[in-house]
Amino acid sequence: MEQRTDHIVKSYDNELDQIDHIIGEMGVLAASQLKDAIQALVKEDAALAKKVVSGDAAIDALEQEIDTLAVRVLALRQPMALDLRRVVAAMKIGGSLERIGDYARNIANRSQVVTALPGEHGGIRVIERMGGIVDEMIHGVLEAYREANVERAEAVRLRDESVDQLNNSLFRELLTYMMEMPSNITLSMHLLFIAKNLERMGDHVTNISEHVHVMVTGELPEWERPKSDRSSQITSEES
Repeated sequence: MEQRTDHIVKSYDNELDQIDHIIGEMGVLAASQLKDAIQALVKEDAALAKKVVSGDAAIDALEQEIDTLAVRVLALRQPMALDLRRVVAAMKIGGSLERIGDYARNIANRSQVVTALPGEHGGIRVIERMGGIVDEMIHGVLEAYREANVERAEAVRLRDESVDQLNNSLFRELLTYMMEMPSNITLSMHLLFIAKNLERMGDHVTNISEHVHVMVTGELPEWERPKSDRSSQITSEES
């Protein structure tokens, strides 16, 4: 009987480890999608943009895999305490990573339109900076999840304000640019939507930080989420 119990425990641990592995794989893929989408915009690389669009299906499949495995664990293992929070957090984190992948796909789609439009604008460099920060946030929050580190999760969360500030700055700059040069309104609007997608990615990383906090402590974080975004007039695409 002891051997049977040991086998069940080992199988259960393997399932939890598998969930963690899929979250890690999904996060790395989402970050790669973001990086490629930004590079497609900066380098006017239509082939890379199409690669990002087609690659979104892989993230969707991983989210489904997490949900299936998590439901199985909940139904058959009936986890308690930390294990229960770990499984629930994985499902929520998987959802946020899937949305990040969707926003990367949206950016890639718009980058193809921007590339085909006449004119240039320095706002693309601001977008590149925003993308770099969000990329670092994704990698940081994955480390926080893997290490069950609340302090690291909090540090990642605080970086979201930098993304909001860059988005606000670009929003004001592009509005002025559109008023002064109406011929560039179409280009500027696409850049605004791309920036808004990045801002929403930052929000989802912040959500993941909060899920890590709940997973580790069992309590909602006491921190008040800083929110500096002032571009509510622009909405990102929802899939």
